[in-house]
Parts: sequence; C-alpha cells; structure tokens
Amino acid sequence: MWLLKGLAPDHNTISNFRKDNPKAIQKVFRQTVQLAKHFDLIGGKLLAGDSTKLRAQNSKKNNFNPKKIERHLAYIDNKLEEFNAELDLADGDQNKKVIQQHIDIQNKRKDFYNDLTQQLEESGQTQISTSDPDSRQMITRNNITEVAYSVQTTVDAKHNIPVDYKITNENDSKAMGGMARRAKTILGKNNFTMLYDKGYHTGSEFAYAHKHGVEVMVAIPEVASHAPDIAFDVEHFNYDKQNDCYTCPANEWLTTNSRWYNKSRGKSINKIKQYTSKACKVCEYSVRCTNNKAGRMPERSEHADLIFENKQRIAQNKQMYRQRQAIVEHPCGIIKRQWGFYYLSTKKGIKRAAADVGLIFTAYSLRRIFNLIDINELKKYLKLLGAFIFGFLTVIKQFKPVLTQPFIPNPSGKLFSNVR
Repeated sequence: MWLLKGLAPDHNTISNFRKDNPKAIQKVFRQTVQLAKHFDLIGGKLLAGDSTKLRAQNSKKNNFNPKKIERHLAYIDNKLEEFNAELDLADGDQNKKVIQQHIDIQNKRKDFYNDLTQQLEESGQTQISTSDPDSRQMITRNNITEVAYSVQTTVDAKHNIPVDYKITNENDSKAMGGMARRAKTILGKNNFTMLYDKGYHTGSEFAYAHKHGVEVMVAIPEVASHAPDIAFDVEHFNYDKQNDCYTCPANEWLTTNSRWYNKSRGKSINKIKQYTSKACKVCEYSVRCTNNKAGRMPERSEHADLIFENKQRIAQNKQMYRQRQAIVEHPCGIIKRQWGFYYLSTKKGIKRAAADVGLIFTAYSLRRIFNLIDINELKKYLKLLGAFIFGFLTVIKQFKPVLTQPFIPNPSGKLFSNVR
C-alpha cells in the first residue's frame, strides 16, 4: 500500500473484477484444493455437505411474489377509488390538478406491478427480485427469512477443508446428487461417504448419487402424517421384496396391481405403487389404522430400496453420522461468525455472487492450509512451483515464433523439420 501511495480500488473496480472473472476465481479455489491434496490434508474418505444462506444486496421490499403483488394492487385500487371520488367532489382547478397527480402516481405503480405479474407468468418463477434478479427470499433460520443465495458446500473430514462450493437460489432438496457427482470428479474416485441432514432426503437424489457409485448418509425426516394409532404407521408394515407385498400389524397381506402412478411433490414427480387389501373392510383394527373408508393404501416409491439402505447405514454408523455438523459447519462458522460474511457484496446476478463466494472460500482454504503445514515446507513447495512456471514460460517464449506462424504441410513427412 505504501509503494502504491495509498492507491486503492473503488467499489466499481472490485465489482467489475468479480463480474469479469468468475471462472478464473473458481479455478483459483480449485488450486487450493490441489495444494491441500499435495500436502495430504484431504482424506477423501468422509465428506459432509450442507448449505448456508448469504444475504443478497436486495431488500425484502424489492422482492415480490404473486400474493404480495396482489396485495399491492388491491391497495392501489382502493386508493384510486378514493382519489376518483375526491376528484368528483373537488372545487377549483388547482385542487383537481393535485388529485389528478396522485391518480397518475397510483396508475404508474399499478403498471409496475402488472409488469411484475407478467414477468412471473412468462418466466414460470414464484418470486422476482428487482435489485438482484437471481436472489430469492429464503428461510435462514427458524421462521426468519432473508432475500439471499444458498451456498452448497462439500467439506472433507480430515481437516475441515472445503473441496467444493456451488451457489444456487433453490432449496436443498435437489442438491445432493449433483454435489456428489462433483465431489467424485474433484477427488477422482467414488469410494467415499457423504453426510447430509434431512433437508436433502429426496428419492431421486439417492438414485443420482447411487448412479455415480457414491455412498450417502442422510438424516431421516419425521413422518409427515401418522395413523390414528402410531403403532399402525407405515414403518411398522413389513415389506416382502420377493412377493412385492406388505404385511400390516394385523398380519394381513397388502398387494399391488404393479401399476406405477405419477405423484407430484413440489416441482418433482415421483413414481409410486399403491398396495391394498380386501381385509381392511372387515378388519377389527381399521379404526386404529386409517380414517379412509376404502381401507389402508400404503404407497411405495420407485426409490424405496435406496431410501431403506440409507436408513440401515444410519443405524449401523451412528457415531460416524454424528460428525456431520462438526465437519461442515466449521468453515461456515468461521466465515460468518468470525469474518462477518453474512452477506454478499455484489449484485446483478448469480455469476457475480459466485465470484464473491469463490474469493471467500479461497481465503478460508488458504488460511486453513497455512495454519496446518510447516512454513518451511510451504516455501520449498512455492520455490519449486515458481521454478516450474518460469521454465514453462521460457519454453513458450522460445517456441512462440514457430507456434504463431501459419502451418505449412511438410512434404518430407518429418514433424517440426524447420525447428532447430
């Protein structure tokens, strides 16, 4: 700072740097992972994943959904009725002019909200933010919401070093499979286990992780609805895979017609089978089992086998799973609590936000690595790296005249015959 006489970049320069270099910043972060691997700081056996919310540069006031827009339009319509009534009763041109100005303002506001409605209909989105268009209102903790981005992270258990991050504006339910695939690519193998909380418990994500050969352990969410007597909850029904049927607590068989039905859950569609039994109509336990007059009809998802295998892994590895929070929340705790990065400094899109997050995680990884390795070993490594880069650039410089000239086929068939 003294050599530059106190010259410092302003906010536009910093913002433009993030805007112009999101991929380069991600590559720098990738190199921190390679550095950690070089010094054997990444175990690559146990990983934990989770998301953290970072507040966007977009206030709640400038975030809209259909219900909020509808409330604003209803308020404007009421104000227009009041102003039009006042206009009819007003005396004098001056008073009418003032009232008309209020009416024009409300009509402009109405056009603004109608435009937002049209944008939502055309995009198919459920929200729209006017300052940072890709940000979304999300639950950050308990019932507190913020207009934010969700940062998916994958952290290695050996020294709590992040190996991957991805910034999104969606919830966690569809994130696990993609992060597992990315971890497989980064580590160059798939013989590792990833730990997640119950927000990631989605059948299709289990299937995607299984497709890539990655073992996952996801906390089991609570049952959404219970039977009148919890002793008759579906978890107490025994499934026979060979005969594709259930045995209920009353020891009756429930069978299926083997037809798959589509069942929507949010934006996703799952295939399910239904199981029924004629015995339900005369069963003495029917009142305790179900309120449905047609009898009990448990459903089985196409991903039920993978969900059951996850349940078994959790039961068999409780101590391993308990490490999840300590692993994945270490980086986010330091970044948010110690460094104060509860928010992003950029706006105008998810790419700039990703660059901002990339710099934060790069800083964390470097600081973590420097705290773990011997300083002399680091200096030795940097000298070797510098020598390699210098040698590489020297070779490129020597060959530059040859590499930049047009290619001319060599009749002799000898490659680079004109290069000495």
